[in-house]
Amino acid sequence: MINPLAGKPAVQSMLVNVPKLVAAYYTEIPDPSVPGQRVVFGTSGHRGSSFEVTFNERHVLAVSQAICQYRKQQGINGPLFLGIDTHALSVPAFASALEVLAANDVEVMIAENDEYTPTPVISHAILNCNRLRKTRLADGIVITPSHNPPDNGGFKYNPPNGGPADTDITGWLEGKANEYLENGLQGVKRVPFGKALCAATTHRYDYLNAYVNDLGSVLDMDAIRGANMRMGVDPLGGAGVHYWPRIAERYGLNLNVVNDAVDPTFRFMTLDWDGKIRMDPSSSYAMQRLIDMKDRFDIAFACDTDHDRHGIVTRSAGLLPPNHYLSVAIFYLFQYRQKWRKDAAVGKTMVSSQMIDRIATKLGRKLYEVPVGFKWFVDGLLNGSLGFGGEESAGASFARIDGRVWTTDKDGIVPALLSAEITARMGRDPGEIYRDLVRDLGEPVYRRVEAQATPEQKEKLEKITPKQIRFADLADEKIQHILTQAPGNGAPVGGIKVIAENGWFAARPSGTEDIYKIYAESFRGSDHLNRIVEEAQTILGDVLAGKRSQLNSMKK
Repeated sequence: MINPLAGKPAVQSMLVNVPKLVAAYYTEIPDPSVPGQRVVFGTSGHRGSSFEVTFNERHVLAVSQAICQYRKQQGINGPLFLGIDTHALSVPAFASALEVLAANDVEVMIAENDEYTPTPVISHAILNCNRLRKTRLADGIVITPSHNPPDNGGFKYNPPNGGPADTDITGWLEGKANEYLENGLQGVKRVPFGKALCAATTHRYDYLNAYVNDLGSVLDMDAIRGANMRMGVDPLGGAGVHYWPRIAERYGLNLNVVNDAVDPTFRFMTLDWDGKIRMDPSSSYAMQRLIDMKDRFDIAFACDTDHDRHGIVTRSAGLLPPNHYLSVAIFYLFQYRQKWRKDAAVGKTMVSSQMIDRIATKLGRKLYEVPVGFKWFVDGLLNGSLGFGGEESAGASFARIDGRVWTTDKDGIVPALLSAEITARMGRDPGEIYRDLVRDLGEPVYRRVEAQATPEQKEKLEKITPKQIRFADLADEKIQHILTQAPGNGAPVGGIKVIAENGWFAARPSGTEDIYKIYAESFRGSDHLNRIVEEAQTILGDVLAGKRSQLNSMKK
């Protein structure tokens, strides 16, 4: 159900009470016997709200000490790059983390001038530091709940490969952190914040210029500047707010920052589909202000709060759905990056559009299809076997112009600027290019829906097997494949994907909420898509209720 306030400006009564939120961070004590109050690493670290006792000081202290223990165990003794976004809980969490890191004698790199630091900038710093090293390797922490509402906090760990920590690491950190919670933080080392800030192991690092000055190695900044196109960017009050003016100055771009406000209530946002404030650049509701400005610019874009996701607004089509832009970016990059390896593959998650499959075939490129989570692209981006990795949730990164790794975490800034490069070099904006692709390869319609699920039902879905799905057809088409493992790397999907000739659906439980998600797509139009979604809901409802699916006997 779309909230009637969706796309409208936030009103005063909806704004988070920041002093109360921060007070709850310090005063509310999580009970580790309550599952929801334990440390839980989802696909992007531990997230929660201090109001709900799911992200509090004790969580951050416990996870920080667990990271120190992990580093010691693995022999990681180089610098740790620490960054934060603009959420209200990020600054207190930063203080808590630094107190623990300094007490454990970890060499920590914090931003000059207390600057906010986007997620991709941390990945970039880790990789640059480790590029010529075999010892004293660096790693990093990003304190962010990504695009989540203003009352949320988040905490992510990036190991020396620069990308999101894999499940073996997050599982270990989660277990150790919960041990600390259960033992009343016994064993957690800590010094006062003032002492931590002045510690010999705490250093200032110019993240902003190190990243901005290197952008010419991943993007054709000369082409963008030469086209002199009018560009607009909305940082959505996020960590890259001061990066964009520096990018414009450094490369001589006609780039206008339409909103440079930083406000932890995010009062300048228009409300998302459910009436909540959420800094999601792929949501037409959250992006309403920039969409309304589209005719002022040749191309416009936005990023979420930690700038690891992108939203592209074109004159021709308005806000592009993430799958549309990923398709265009792949189509462009694999033709215009002549120095990339000839066997470099296209990386996509299993819930991304099959348009990407068709483009990969058209370009003669191998497709590397993995479960949800950017961590699955890390090794391929690092070793050059992937030229591009992208998720349907508007997260992507790709190789430098010479084929070397740029980042191994999602980068919202670079795909955003790529939209300007594409427009400059192809003479059409990405919306127009997508229309051409549709005429050539077929037009998909795509949907994601969510449904409530108990923890027990989520566990059932995560462990589902193809044998539990007993049907031959999906929306009147013969089923070709039922997958519980990703074709690219054989990793468990944590759910299921069902594929027919002109449509498919996938389902997986949420890692952080009591819901499951259905993703569906059809190349035969909206009516066909509706049938796929309806039948998927029936099939999954039976499985979650412990029944055997009998869809092939259903009458329509």
